[in-house]
Amino acid sequence: MTATFADFGLAAPLNRALEFAGFHTPTPIQAQAIPHLIEGRDMLGLAQTGTGKTAAFVLPILQALRSAGSKPEPHTTRALILAPTRELAIQIHESVTTLAKGQHFAHACVFGGVSINPQIDACLLYTSPSPRDRG
Repeated sequence: MTATFADFGLAAPLNRALEFAGFHTPTPIQAQAIPHLIEGRDMLGLAQTGTGKTAAFVLPILQALRSAGSKPEPHTTRALILAPTRELAIQIHESVTTLAKGQHFAHACVFGGVSINPQIDACLLYTSPSPRDRG
């Protein structure tokens, strides 16, 4: 039996984002990882490039954030994804943007070698008031 994303019990907005992105059937790494990660278990996954590893860990993160129920406190971080390269960080950020489409998840991508001020502003974008506004 082939798994579908609907089999994972993801929230409707996540399923809509998957459908909008054209993702219909989970890849093997996604089918094996997502159910365990949704249960809150730790996982180490290994798969070739282009097999959907990013969605395999981003979807459970977004599901957990949706399930938390309460609005986060201002100036808090609820999830942190570390990547070893700027290129991978940007790729993960783009995946989060796609998979969080139509939902109210603030997220930012931060890396070295560029001006820090726009990155600080991106991190503070959805908090109010911004520490920068306080003088």
